[in-house]
Amino acid sequence: MKTNEQRLADILNRLDHISYIRLEKIPEIDLYMDQVTSFMEDHLRKAKRNPEDKALTKTMINNYAKNNLLPPPVRKKYSKEHILLLLFIYYYKNLLSFSDIEQLFRPITEKHFNAQSAPSLSQIYQEVFSLEDQQMTRLKEDIQAKFQASLDTFLEASDEDREYLQLFAFISELSFDVYLKKQMIEMMIDQLRAESEQDPGNNRKKR
Repeated sequence: MKTNEQRLADILNRLDHISYIRLEKIPEIDLYMDQVTSFMEDHLRKAKRNPEDKALTKTMINNYAKNNLLPPPVRKKYSKEHILLLLFIYYYKNLLSFSDIEQLFRPITEKHFNAQSAPSLSQIYQEVFSLEDQQMTRLKEDIQAKFQASLDTFLEASDEDREYLQLFAFISELSFDVYLKKQMIEMMIDQLRAESEQDPGNNRKKR
């Protein structure tokens, strides 16, 4: 059985192998759906929890379009902008509901989906993910700080129980951090939704 220190080392090692898809890797030509799913499967394989999991399926793409997260393809082909949106959806889908994602994405799809938009969706993607290196450094520091804090818990427990109880404390602290951040994200999206509904210039049909 691994020690908690070994588990921490595994986490940090995994983070070193996770990265976003660089803009230059995304095809400039339009792709058919099978090509889109193959591209995503190939480039997101390191981010999957289980090797047999699918990063993206045809059903997922159809559901995204049905829920207004993704504009329809043109003559059954998906543009570079479609791929960029799918990548954003990939990172948001396990955190937010389709309704929240649609609300968050709406200004992006309405104003920046066109390749000639300024800034373009490519520029938005590049700008957002340019923060990755700094974020990864801060994340590792935060994880290690939480781990060290967990080592100060359950000091009176027996040797047999202490290791697991400290692991439980560490996982609980990580989970509470995610919970609070999710609450903040949802609060901001609720604010955007309320502002959109109050905007007299918003003629979009309410769902």
